[in-house]
Amino acid sequence: MPQIPGTDLTVSDLCLGGNVFGWTADEPTSFAILDRFADAVPSVQGPFVDTAESYGDGTSERILGAWMAERGLRDRMVVATKASKMQKEHPLAAGEIVAAAERSLRNLQTDRIDLYYAHYDDETTPLEETLTAFDELVKAGKVRYVAASNYSAKRLTEALETSERLGITRYVGLQPHYNLMERPAYEAELRDVVAEHGLGSFPYFALARGFLTGKYRAGERVDSPRAKGAERYLGEKGDRVLEALAQVAEAHGVTRAAVALRWLADQPTVTAPIASGRNVDQLADLLPMQDLVLTDEQRRLLTDASA
Repeated sequence: MPQIPGTDLTVSDLCLGGNVFGWTADEPTSFAILDRFADAVPSVQGPFVDTAESYGDGTSERILGAWMAERGLRDRMVVATKASKMQKEHPLAAGEIVAAAERSLRNLQTDRIDLYYAHYDDETTPLEETLTAFDELVKAGKVRYVAASNYSAKRLTEALETSERLGITRYVGLQPHYNLMERPAYEAELRDVVAEHGLGSFPYFALARGFLTGKYRAGERVDSPRAKGAERYLGEKGDRVLEALAQVAEAHGVTRAAVALRWLADQPTVTAPIASGRNVDQLADLLPMQDLVLTDEQRRLLTDASA
């Protein structure tokens, strides 16, 4: 039962990515995905959904907001969204952060955002300004906790030290690019910063743009907007990882995707990986990760295959 460190937010083992809402999943399909996800999360956990103001220029947020309002489930959900770069000259300037938060609150039809990210670092704006703006949103009750996405280890450390020096709200988590095919960038430095400061980690592209589902093979065409990105992983290492995933998946009677997500969720510092499905069937392939228990030997097999 994951809890975001330094918060009172108990979340689902899987964070549902809302990037597909209004993109590869229309509104009715998105509602069906959300219904299935909420039903699958134990009552003691908050179904955790991740979106951003830049996803469909707010469309993803609006679909999630409409669904929560129609189902009356806002109080049960844990909602994360982000102040994104978009076309802003200084995306993490105080005025931009406040304006972005207000837009997201309207889109989501809510009075508070549970976890609010800086989507990308903005080195054109002093950290003091950015973090003070986040702190004011927290004090106003419009945001409960704040986090960083796509920060380097150096900048994340500087941000945490700045919050401590100023005595204001600090980041409680990080959203990094991390999965079985993409390990060094996180494990080399970022993981240590997250561990040292007691942060939560919420990896995106947890299935390596869909590659870890096993549907991408050399010479085969797959009808998916992520196919080109997934094809970068074809090769000897990719084959090793898919074979290891298949072996573990067969032992448990689940999909490769569920195994890949469970391996990631079991890694030190990871609170909940983020993954999405563009329909209910794809989501169904992910959900078994919640109850899946890997043996030490199975985790080592996957770790060694992906080295």
